[in-house]
Amino acid sequence: MGIEHRPAEVDERRFIGHWEGDAVIHGHKQSGLVILVERRSGYLLAARLPRLSAQLTQAAMIRLLKPRRGAVQTIPLDNGSEFAGHKAVAKAVTAMTYFCDPYCPGQRGSNESTNGLIRQYFPKGTDFRQVTDAELRKVVRKLNDRPRKRLGYRTPAQVFLGEYSGALDTAGAALIA
Repeated sequence: MGIEHRPAEVDERRFIGHWEGDAVIHGHKQSGLVILVERRSGYLLAARLPRLSAQLTQAAMIRLLKPRRGAVQTIPLDNGSEFAGHKAVAKAVTAMTYFCDPYCPGQRGSNESTNGLIRQYFPKGTDFRQVTDAELRKVVRKLNDRPRKRLGYRTPAQVFLGEYSGALDTAGAALIA
């Protein structure tokens, strides 16, 4: 389903539960990260992918979101083939998935902004097969604990965990695919 069908309330960022998904890629889909960012809080979940495939991406997304499924309503994705398993993800976490228009990264602005923050730690050319889970967890924790002006200088973790009591701590947010 196209992103134009996503509820208009999502744009207001008043409630948690609306995520944006993307892949940060090394080379020609040699390895990567699957990134999920909650729109209201900016809370980040990430998993390493030793290679990009729909099956690995689907499994990683389910592992990241399922413990927080009470805080997952919508997930817009880009049109990459790695998201071909979106229906299984949506079913596993009882959410709606949407696809953005081609070449319109602004339709997932929270995600694009977070990708830029991730690239501060893992610049283009980083082979994610060489990044350890501990390194990824450390970066995820740093970003989730980094105060944001748009949140009144609270951190994404403070906002997300404060509004969703069923979430896990930020240290457990990064998993291997």
